[in-house]
Amino acid sequence: MPRAYDRAITIFSPEGRLYQVEYALELVKRGAPIVGIASNEGVVLAANETPESDLEDPEYFRKIYQLDDHIASAISGLSSDARVLIEQARVYCQSNKLLYDEPVDAEVLARRLGDMAQAYTQHAGVRPFGVSMIIAGYDTTGSKVLTTDPSGAYRGFMAVAVGRKNDEANKLLEEKYNVDLTLDDAIKLAIEAVKVASDTEVTAKNVKVSVIPAETKTFRRLSEKEVEQHLN
Repeated sequence: MPRAYDRAITIFSPEGRLYQVEYALELVKRGAPIVGIASNEGVVLAANETPESDLEDPEYFRKIYQLDDHIASAISGLSSDARVLIEQARVYCQSNKLLYDEPVDAEVLARRLGDMAQAYTQHAGVRPFGVSMIIAGYDTTGSKVLTTDPSGAYRGFMAVAVGRKNDEANKLLEEKYNVDLTLDDAIKLAIEAVKVASDTEVTAKNVKVSVIPAETKTFRRLSEKEVEQHLN
């Protein structure tokens, strides 16, 4: 009988569980480690972007994506599923700008993506999105870091790690995070959290960091040289 609930996404098991959603969450836990940190000086996203093969072009193995000038996302899980959500997020950012003549708030965007993911847990013939996203941005309310997951839930954090060994990375963030972090300190902490969660050696080539400073409110990717300085 329990196997029957595995096959049906729209039916709760007697224990009140949706197995396909839980399996999607399990997939995310095996994904690449990603970290988001909010500080008064801006937000930081960091990810381990180590390709699965030495022959793979690292340019096509991205985990951090710009959604708008002031907002970005890091992904963990199936990149093909993430691609669909990222495209929808970018369209929604532009639509909001055209309709209201102002950039979208991070929570509004997270809720929109959560609504999309939740719809795929309610209909037969589909499966949940196998990806979790950290959405980070600087909007009218300040620095914001939120996560979405395959269940459609979204939550806000000051600092969070998602993906492989996220428990260890989150423990480090709980110990070392404080509200007075500078942007440079937040970058160092994000890299350290990625290090803790990574199975491979972390170098300036495979750890990627992006920031959205409060001063400019504009997304920027750190160069290898800048990442190297923070690593040292």
